[in-house]
Amino acid sequence: MTATRVFYLYYSIMELANQIFFIIFALITFAIVLSAIPQFQVQQADWPNIYWPLSTCFFAVSCLSFGLALWVNKFLLTIGNISLLMSSIALICLYRAWNQKPFNKIQTLSIWLIPLVVAILYEPLRTTPHTFHQRVALITITQEILVAWQLVELIKFYKKEHRRIAVWIILLTILTLLGNVVRTYQILTGDGPTNIFIYTEDAFAFALRWITYATNVIVFVALGVFYLQKQIIKENKFATDLERSKEENEKIITLLKEKERLIYGLLKANKTAATGALSASIAHELNQPLGASTLNIQFLKMKLENGALNLELGKEILNALEEDNKRAATIVKSLRSIFTEGESNTQKVQLNDLISKVLDIVKPELKSRDIQTQLRVDDGLMIRVNSSDIEQVILNLINNTIEAFVDSEARPRQIAIEAIKTGDSVQLSVSDNGAGVSPEFKPQLFELLSTTKEAGMGLGLWLCKHIVTRYGGSIHYEDALGGGAKFVAKLPSAA
Repeated sequence: MTATRVFYLYYSIMELANQIFFIIFALITFAIVLSAIPQFQVQQADWPNIYWPLSTCFFAVSCLSFGLALWVNKFLLTIGNISLLMSSIALICLYRAWNQKPFNKIQTLSIWLIPLVVAILYEPLRTTPHTFHQRVALITITQEILVAWQLVELIKFYKKEHRRIAVWIILLTILTLLGNVVRTYQILTGDGPTNIFIYTEDAFAFALRWITYATNVIVFVALGVFYLQKQIIKENKFATDLERSKEENEKIITLLKEKERLIYGLLKANKTAATGALSASIAHELNQPLGASTLNIQFLKMKLENGALNLELGKEILNALEEDNKRAATIVKSLRSIFTEGESNTQKVQLNDLISKVLDIVKPELKSRDIQTQLRVDDGLMIRVNSSDIEQVILNLINNTIEAFVDSEARPRQIAIEAIKTGDSVQLSVSDNGAGVSPEFKPQLFELLSTTKEAGMGLGLWLCKHIVTRYGGSIHYEDALGGGAKFVAKLPSAA
């Protein structure tokens, strides 16, 4: 076999080997792109992640272009080289985003113009004979600059994050840079033929090129591992946060239950306090029908003993006893409706009826303190509530006005109760002409355990606000016209 035939056979084998290697690397990198897509979709909120699959895709296009150039069109050599540079630029954009210093619009446009400039310089050289060295030097030097830039950004990222995978990417990038530098040096200082293509380079150049290409592929794999680790960390953090959220929700539920138990206890305490305050007047009110009943019973017994009881007189005495019994039953029933827990279900009730029921209870107290009552209540004011709750609110507000006259010299002592319709709401106001509320106490009037009374518990107004708010209403304080205090509660109308 002659030397010429051996030389031809050698370069044919190298040409075929190069093409096969390019096709294999193209298939590998396209596979990496396909595996990167799902991870990018998971993390699509972090938009810079697009640079990772984009860089891999450009690299795959580069390899495929080199692999098909001799079979399709040698213009694919230009596409292959430009795609390789674009792959490096995409990695620079990615690493800049890691360092939270992304390019602005002008910088982005400028850096992506680099491949266009190189393409304009490269294409004439490709079609000019004996320019192989110049073509390779143009691409490798540009690639070295871009890879060095990647290295700078990676080192900055590692100083900030200290991620182990970043060390591996840095080492692989250094190896890629060294491979390009050695290849550039060999091209610029060598004296080999100048009319060849990359497919027919010698074995040393062949080895250098595939070492740099292999390191690029491993970098893409390392990036996949990097983002997979980020996703695992994110999912673990999400799971931890979810578990912590469940624990916090359980604590909140426990606190809400404690709050309900506290409110229930405070309601009972407030009712107990109100019962004590009204016990004297209630006893006085009950004594009247009970005392009258006692007298009627004694009179009846006396008439029976003397045999002087006739039918008309007996009927009159029994009617009087029945009326006295009804009076006592009405007082007890009204008292029980307020100071016992009512049904939890709400129903439509007339506000006028609730006010009347409470006034029947406090009437003895109002009378004993010489307090006049002015009542202005519109007819047909319907609200959907638990009647016991709203009776408690009305009773607390009236008690406040009664106690407002303890140290007041106002004459006459007057309480005004007003209930009117305002839009979709029913407005109830209770006011007096007493001393009013001192300015320093106004901000905390409705706070728990806040009171202006020496013997007060600080529960009444707080519970009023709690009850009214629970039914979608509101309550506030304002100074009454002409002096005194005025409390205004609004509840949704059920009419």
